[in-house]
Amino acid sequence: MGQATDAPDAGGPAQASAVASTAAGRVIGPARAGGFAVPLLRGHAQVTFLPSAAAGALFVLALSAASWEYGLYGLLGTAVGTGAARLLGVDRDRVESGLEGFNACLTSLSCAVLLGPRHLSTALLAIAGCVVVTVVTAAVTRLLGACGLPSLTLPFCLVASATALAAPAFRRLWHHGEGLAALAGPATGPTAPRPDQLARGFLAGFAQIFLMPQWYVGALLLAGLLIAGRRAAAVACLGSATGIATAWALGAPAGRIADGTAGYNAVLVALALCGVFLPVRAATLAYALVGAAAATALGPSVSALFAPSGGHAFTWPFVLTTLVFLAAARSFPRLGAPGG
Repeated sequence: MGQATDAPDAGGPAQASAVASTAAGRVIGPARAGGFAVPLLRGHAQVTFLPSAAAGALFVLALSAASWEYGLYGLLGTAVGTGAARLLGVDRDRVESGLEGFNACLTSLSCAVLLGPRHLSTALLAIAGCVVVTVVTAAVTRLLGACGLPSLTLPFCLVASATALAAPAFRRLWHHGEGLAALAGPATGPTAPRPDQLARGFLAGFAQIFLMPQWYVGALLLAGLLIAGRRAAAVACLGSATGIATAWALGAPAGRIADGTAGYNAVLVALALCGVFLPVRAATLAYALVGAAAATALGPSVSALFAPSGGHAFTWPFVLTTLVFLAAARSFPRLGAPGG
């Protein structure tokens, strides 16, 4: 999702620079080398389209607040992905701006969440997965770039879904006994969230982007967005609110709203469609919020499709919705889409 500067694959360096500036809510220059720490932190921040080391540092703190293991896995993933990209000779600007780290960060975290962070096999698989996702990123970037579309978190989704499906078949990887396969059933439980559930859900929607359910993790992530730019933070908040409102209107269980699973895809879609890949204006904001609502409604469908692996939707709803809306935007001149 660090596609704030992923546009070189779709529209050239000049377009990428303008998009990155809008995403951060301020003018930023081209990525410059800053040792390894700066691209490492930017890799964390690029999960929410921000080429900001300061925001990335707060994101690391947020993951560590959930658990020191998750903070470590996030750093491990970003470091391996960034290092692998450097060794393979990936374009320096992509590496330095963090675009080669965010999918690896999420891949490493998914291994920890799915398989348990305190197993050596999990750590080794996370390292291997981050190398693989670097290769997958290159392939997806080239394929989608030919269509003028960004890679988003599609590489992470592909690797994480494959891991979730395959892991129970390997005894040295799976430590949970029975598999997680389950048929999707109708929603149960109350559908009227209490005020405290709405508040927790609003913040947890940010945390679920990193696969975490804690509201205080989401609060720290939102603070990171504010550091990078108030405009991006405002759009993200509107996305979270849209996701919650859509889930409530459709009758989602209050528990699903409170744990953030109803809102995180909406946050990412709103950011992508208003300020990252499309310019910030009233029309694109409305378009982005429609996309946020669509992604929220799509979420249970994706979970049902992945029921054999425990129903892990990851960020598939965000990826599918954003790609469709970006492709369609070229037919709507008022949105100001490149190539429209």
